[in-house]
Amino acid sequence: MTAADPRRRTRPRWRGRVHALVLAAILAAAAALHVVAPDWLQTLRHMVFDQYQRWQPRAWQDLAVRVIDIDDESMARLGQWPWPRTRLAELVDRTRAAGAAALGFDFVFAEPDRSSPRVLAPQWPLPPPLREALERLPDYDQRFAASLAPGGVVLGFAVRPEADGAAPAVPLPERARFVLLGWPLADRLLEAGTVVAPLPLLAEAAAGIGAMNYVPDGDGVLRRLPLLLRQQAQQRLLPSLVAEMLRVGQHETNFVLRAGAEPQDGLAELRVGRIALPTTPDGEIWLHFSPPAPARTIPAWQLLEGRVPAQALQGRLLLVGTSAQGLRDLRSTPLGSAVPGVEVHAQALEQALSGHFLLRPTWVETLELLAMLLGGLLVGTLALTRGPLPSAAAALAVLAAFGGAGWWAFTRQQLLVDPLTPALGVLAVLLPCSLLRHHASEQRRRWLSQAFSRYVSPNLVDYIVRHPDELALSGERRDCSFIFTDLAGFTGLMERIDPADAVGLLNAYLDGMIAIVFRHQGTLDRIVGDALAIMFSAPVHQPDHRRRAFDCALEMQRFAQEFAAGRQVLGHTRIGVHSGRVIVGNFGGSAMFDYRALGDAVNTAARLEGANKYLGTRVCVSETTLAGCPGARARCVGRLLPKGKTQPLRVFQPLHDGLDGPVDEAALQAYAQAYDAMAAEAPGALAAFEALAARQPGDPLVQLHLARLRRGERGDLIVLDAK
Repeated sequence: MTAADPRRRTRPRWRGRVHALVLAAILAAAAALHVVAPDWLQTLRHMVFDQYQRWQPRAWQDLAVRVIDIDDESMARLGQWPWPRTRLAELVDRTRAAGAAALGFDFVFAEPDRSSPRVLAPQWPLPPPLREALERLPDYDQRFAASLAPGGVVLGFAVRPEADGAAPAVPLPERARFVLLGWPLADRLLEAGTVVAPLPLLAEAAAGIGAMNYVPDGDGVLRRLPLLLRQQAQQRLLPSLVAEMLRVGQHETNFVLRAGAEPQDGLAELRVGRIALPTTPDGEIWLHFSPPAPARTIPAWQLLEGRVPAQALQGRLLLVGTSAQGLRDLRSTPLGSAVPGVEVHAQALEQALSGHFLLRPTWVETLELLAMLLGGLLVGTLALTRGPLPSAAAALAVLAAFGGAGWWAFTRQQLLVDPLTPALGVLAVLLPCSLLRHHASEQRRRWLSQAFSRYVSPNLVDYIVRHPDELALSGERRDCSFIFTDLAGFTGLMERIDPADAVGLLNAYLDGMIAIVFRHQGTLDRIVGDALAIMFSAPVHQPDHRRRAFDCALEMQRFAQEFAAGRQVLGHTRIGVHSGRVIVGNFGGSAMFDYRALGDAVNTAARLEGANKYLGTRVCVSETTLAGCPGARARCVGRLLPKGKTQPLRVFQPLHDGLDGPVDEAALQAYAQAYDAMAAEAPGALAAFEALAARQPGDPLVQLHLARLRRGERGDLIVLDAK
């Protein structure tokens, strides 16, 4: 296909459009994946957020929150769980006497106390008077309710994710009012389903009732805590244990709910008294865990035995729960450890009191999507236009920027910004775009090789394909070898035969000669009519370039002889070979490059080719080239001094001009002796060459020296008057 072919001109434009469409499709797919956020992607995102917390957990502050822990030692001292409600009533009385702001139970008292006398009396075979006496004793649940009645105590209730049709609906007393500011929340809040409530006696006596439930993610890690639930069946809202603790602790009645700016934004904030809690649209808060803090916990046995001073409880929010191993109330956290469930509530209260919240507003996801699209567009464009190194460097820079921005947002702004999803999007763009670029480059390389290997030597084409950056107007000094050829009498032949026949004949001749050049890994410098200029050791360095040139010249001479033998109209081929230091590189203007060599060695090789006409030889090789060809058989022609040169050059003729034939060792020895006599200007030189001429009358080189000596010339210096 020629350079003027319109298909070749339109292909890059067509390929560019395809690449742009592929890039747009990848970005669209990555954006859709970001918006849909499948479970596996959310798991990866949460793992990043967890790592943030491990690197920088929340610093614990000694705020007004304490956990009354029914730990293993407490049960060892006071008995196994469940404890009698009278003991819990004693715990309530002690905390109220110490001035606690609020006391919450991370338990559901859904059944009567089985240790109460009224419950035990019917189960024992007792005389009627004794049974009646037991039944007249105070009921433990009533005692517990009496301790709750003065206020300040929050009980817990549990919910099931889905409504249980078999379980009756349990009404809960309404202790708080919900004030909604903004759009209706519709179905954005989590559904409560079936409520497992405390005994009505206890629920009526408590100052507040809150949900204890958590909503772990798919991997079982607890990262968020709901503050509000909705009970669809009864069209009401239910507060969490944390929300109720904040309300009761501040003696408040109302929860103020502020909706987002748009109907689909859900809940934005829950305000309890003076405390505002930013929430997710579903009414949850993100938990930022602190490491375990022993000062946060008070063993229950110490409180019940009066070992805790009142000032340690005064004004504090107290949560009663258990860390006992046997009760298995443990939750996995982003810190990689499991903590008691009551501690989760306590840490949420600490965040509320300190005003330290992790936030992930809805605009963050838009920002992540925009960052992914811009980063993917940048990296994809570079991958398609600039290659792997610039695109890989840009990808690394973009990923580093994503990671740095995410970490900065977490540590400085308490924002949960996901760098992983945009990074995955950028990588998803980089890989296929790099493959497209590689495929296009391979197509371009194949086309370049196919298009130019017919005109330029394959080793030069391969070098250009592997080193396109060296296509510049520059050069370097290098030792190279050169061959110049010329077909004798072809110009006159062109005038005598049909032009089409002449072109076909010349093409067949050149095809054979060029094939020999490429076989020896030579570089075709140029073709001038029937003449060739060949160089070795450029652009690819060849330590044995002199030997390659010598062998190539001999094979070319043999081919030329055979080619001309079957075509009587053709003359013989003259070849000149020389080596030397030249400047090689790309020369020309910005529109076209011409890779060639410049220097005296090039001109000398061309002069040696022309010297064959005067010398009567067909192959003329310089001493410089022959020095790199150990074992080569050649005889010395003489010291040539081309026109315009000041220093002669010793040149040689390969035996039989490189053609196959018997070697007459005696004749070679005789020529060498005659040449030495001539070079030494010995008196017997003329007689020696006359004897050689008589023995070899068809040897042009012998006839040349004989004619010189008869003209009175002395020595082996041959001065060429013509170029």
